[in-house]
Amino acid sequence: MTEIKSERPVLSGEDVVILAIESSCDETAAAVVKNGRTVLSSVISSQIATHTVYGGVVPEIASREHIKAINYVIRRALAEADMRLSDLTASSFGGSGRGKSPGLRSGKAFGGGPSH
Repeated sequence: MTEIKSERPVLSGEDVVILAIESSCDETAAAVVKNGRTVLSSVISSQIATHTVYGGVVPEIASREHIKAINYVIRRALAEADMRLSDLTASSFGGSGRGKSPGLRSGKAFGGGPSH
């Protein structure tokens, strides 16, 4: 499931810069990508240590961990790409395959409108 929200119109010849957020399971990640091909930054926060004691991922705990990590991950991805929110063309959120619903909701909450 991937959803893209355009932040502003793109002018002809202008670079398209997207903030991509992934929060489908036990990792919170953000990347800044230019023109769909150039990864300017990629930051991942893992929850492996948190879930190891349970023998697997607990969706409700994962969701809370996403909320704790998402601001840091986004700010770090933007800093590593030397970008500000106002430099973005769009933001997107999602994951590959079947995600854990609470985690996806966490990503959607931020990916659906980080500039607001």
